[in-house]
Amino acid sequence: MHVLVTGASGFLGRHLVPALRAAGHEVIAPSSKTCDLRRPGALRAYTDQRFDRIVHLAAWTRAGGFCRERGGEQWRVHQAIDGEVLGYWVDHQPQAKLICFGTSVAYAPSLDMHDESHYLAGEPSANYFGYAMAKRALYAGARALAEQHGLAYLYLVPSTLYGPDYHLDGRPLHFIYDLVRKILRGHRDGAPVVLWGDGHQRRELVYIDNAIAWILALSDHATGLVNLGAGDDHAIRDFAEVICDEVGYAFDRIAFDTDAFVGARAKRLGTRRLDELLPTRQHTSLRDGLRETVDWARSHLDQLESR
Repeated sequence: MHVLVTGASGFLGRHLVPALRAAGHEVIAPSSKTCDLRRPGALRAYTDQRFDRIVHLAAWTRAGGFCRERGGEQWRVHQAIDGEVLGYWVDHQPQAKLICFGTSVAYAPSLDMHDESHYLAGEPSANYFGYAMAKRALYAGARALAEQHGLAYLYLVPSTLYGPDYHLDGRPLHFIYDLVRKILRGHRDGAPVVLWGDGHQRRELVYIDNAIAWILALSDHATGLVNLGAGDDHAIRDFAEVICDEVGYAFDRIAFDTDAFVGARAKRLGTRRLDELLPTRQHTSLRDGLRETVDWARSHLDQLESR
């Protein structure tokens, strides 16, 4: 297949593009330097090519307080980026299946179950409102265009992805990498470790290799909206305890800063559709996944320390 991938330099893209190529697909993955999706007509250079798939990963977001502080900018940027991709799809590549990605923060925190049928229900957290609503708009656009023009699309909502080969470009770290960095540093320096929150906030993690395998499998036959979740979640304390064990740092030396911003208290995606579509999918255990992540981070600690 001939596949166009946007946002290929991101964490997911850096793992997905090689996997697509290894599966025998021809991949075109323009960078933001040569194809600025914020500009109308950015994809005009590819109108003479025929793609079987368009994988839209491009997004403008960061960990930490970025969404809370720059939500208006995020809304504007994503309207431009997503509008360019959706327009290119319907006007120039209607034969292609569009595979695009949402965000778990689009689910309203007031809902007990983050099932696919609830993606547009309620109001997202104020901390992520602009970004969350922009991602909801991407889903609405893909769905509406597909229904009107008879196109094929798949909208995937991943939980937090983790594993080796994370960003080393100075951007803020997602929580699991921040935990790993702080505990590795504490072990190296013999110093106390302070983690944000009380440690009882809960998070769900999906190992990157599992996510890639699921995406490749779903791309062939699934349509509509599908959550990419692990099916379980853990307290931050649980993650920290496993990391401490792998690093060799005493967990009882960790202190918790209960005044720090921690985002949502809990995030876990319903996996009903994923269970139906991929009932025998691969799962990497939390300990094995964290071990691989710690081993990678240990060899890149100096770069992670520059944050």
